[in-house]
Amino acid sequence: MGILLGFAADRLLGDPRRFHPVAGFGQTAALLERRMYADSKRVGVAHTAVLVGTTTVLGLAVERLTRKHPILQTAATAAATWTVLGARSLEREAETMATLLEDKDIPAARDRLSHLCARDATDLEADELARATVESIAENTSDACVAPLLWGGVLGIPGLLGYRAANTLDAMVGYRSPKYQSFGWASARLDDVLNLVPARVCAVLTGLAAGRPREATEVWKRDAAKHPSPNAGPVEASFAGALGLTLGGTNDYGSYQEDRGTLGDGPAPAVADVRRTAALARRVGLAAAGVAALIAVKGKRWG
Repeated sequence: MGILLGFAADRLLGDPRRFHPVAGFGQTAALLERRMYADSKRVGVAHTAVLVGTTTVLGLAVERLTRKHPILQTAATAAATWTVLGARSLEREAETMATLLEDKDIPAARDRLSHLCARDATDLEADELARATVESIAENTSDACVAPLLWGGVLGIPGLLGYRAANTLDAMVGYRSPKYQSFGWASARLDDVLNLVPARVCAVLTGLAAGRPREATEVWKRDAAKHPSPNAGPVEASFAGALGLTLGGTNDYGSYQEDRGTLGDGPAPAVADVRRTAALARRVGLAAAGVAALIAVKGKRWG
C-alpha cells in the first residue's frame, strides 16, 4: 500500500518543489567529494560506501522503528517512494521539450536538454534533440521509476533510499571523463549491479505496455549489446522496438564522445515521437508499480 500511495503521490505532485531530500543528498555528496576527491579508485570506493551505506542504514532504521505500527510504516514507505521516484518530473521535462521543439524554439530546447542528460547540445538540431530526448526518457524510465519501485518491493524503505543514493551518485560522478574515470568507478559499477535486473524488467514491461512484445524483444536481443551500458542497452533497444524507431549514434558529452551503437529498424526519432515516448513511459511506470506491490505482498507472505 505504501508503494502504491507513493507512486500515486508522484503522479499527482511530481517532485517536491523545495527542500527535496534527493537534492539535499546531492549537496551532501558534492560537499564530501570536494573534501575527499582524488584520482583514485580506492578513494572513490570510500566516497560511495559512506554515502550509500549511511543512506541505506537510515532507511533500515526507519523500517525497524515503524515495523510494529502498520499505519506509520505505510506512511513512511509512501513518503520514501514519493521521494525517490522521478517519473512525473521526467514526463514534465518530456512535455516541455516536445512543446519547445513543436514551436521550433531550437535555442531554448538546446538549453533545456541539460535537464534530461549531459550531452553537449550546442550544435544539435530538432531531430537530434528529439533523439536525445527519446533516449533519455527511455533510460530514465528504468533508473527513475522502474528500478526504485522494484527495490522498494524487495527491500522496503532501505531498498528505496539505498537505490536512489547509488543512482544519484552515478549521475554525479559515474562518467567516463578524465576527472571521474577512477574516482567515479565505484559509483558507476554499483549502479550497474543494482540495475541489472530492473533494466531487464523495464525492457519486458516496455514491450508489453506498447502491445509490441515481440518487436521489442527482437531488437533487445539483437542490438542491446551494441550499447556501451549493460543496462541502458536493453532498455533503449526495447523502446526502439516498441516505438518502431532507430535509436543510438555518437553522442558528444563535451570532454568525450561515446558511440551508442544503432538500436532498432525504423526511422530516426522525429519531434512527434517525444510525446509518444512519454506516453509509453507512463504506461511502463504503472505496470512497474503493480509488479513492485505484488513483490512486496509476496515478500510479506514468505516472511
